[in-house]
Amino acid sequence: MLHWEIMGLRAAFALLMLVGVAAAAFLGYQVATPADALQAGPLVVDVPAHDGLLEIAGRLHEAGGIRSRAGFVVLAGLRGTTKRLKAGEYELDRGASTIDVLAQLEAGRVKQHMILQPEGATIAELAHALEAERLASGDAVRRLANDPAFLSTLGIEAPSLEGYLFPDTYQFVRGMSPEEMLTRMVQRLRAKMGPDITARAAARGLTVHQLLTLASIIEREAVERDEMRKISAVFWNRLALKMPLQADPTVQYATGKERRALTRADLRIDHPYNTYRYPGLPPGPIASPGLAAIEAALDPAPVKYLYFVAEDDTHHHFSSTIAEHNAAVARYRLARTR
Repeated sequence: MLHWEIMGLRAAFALLMLVGVAAAAFLGYQVATPADALQAGPLVVDVPAHDGLLEIAGRLHEAGGIRSRAGFVVLAGLRGTTKRLKAGEYELDRGASTIDVLAQLEAGRVKQHMILQPEGATIAELAHALEAERLASGDAVRRLANDPAFLSTLGIEAPSLEGYLFPDTYQFVRGMSPEEMLTRMVQRLRAKMGPDITARAAARGLTVHQLLTLASIIEREAVERDEMRKISAVFWNRLALKMPLQADPTVQYATGKERRALTRADLRIDHPYNTYRYPGLPPGPIASPGLAAIEAALDPAPVKYLYFVAEDDTHHHFSSTIAEHNAAVARYRLARTR
């Protein structure tokens, strides 16, 4: 009788071993094989801060990022990373297994959002781009860019951050604050300009603020870089003669009509940025100037031009006299009506 009992126990134990091996094999398969959704393409999953291991496993499973909650939990336990998984927005690669997904959360490789601030872009356009990527509220970005306390922390003596955000491509992650993003852009400007440009501006009688203001107008007026120094010369010559700059982009900025046509009424608006009414530079930059525009502001072409008018969508005709300018305006207006 005892013999049969021992044999029964051995059989039961063997069966349990087989079941355990089968379960382990199945769990191993689930951990090593991408979930169906990830076999079809990448997935974006948000892992909130303060989520525990079970909540993270559940969230990943519901999103289709892993095959098994249990497999994820066991794997994290075996690797000793149950309490070291990082919150954030993750883009899980197509074909990623549970092992790959866990490694990504362990390393905190969160999704990078590429934000382009082109030359000549404004804070309003940046705010729209950040909101479109769900990185920040557009209103929050605009308010912060005009917040005197925030400007003071950056050491910027200006009414806003307009012109102080270097045009470049930035990588931001969800969870960064607007303060962090704007600070990075200001720091990029300072790194690019350096003490040499500041010294050259001072030699021309310009503060950094005035340099960025002039460069931003050149940036918005020029389409081709090879015309920037000529456009710069026109503005420097007008400033020397105390003539109004008469730059359309400053009026567009004043009226909120960036990159749109102006009316005669717009040109008469009583606004400090209306350079048709007020001579000299406006109170501040109207956009983010690139290095080429900054260099052009510091090194205008050696010409006596006082006027320019668009020949087409990319080039301008430059004139030294009002008579020549008026003739050019009439010529190009006629060409457009044909």
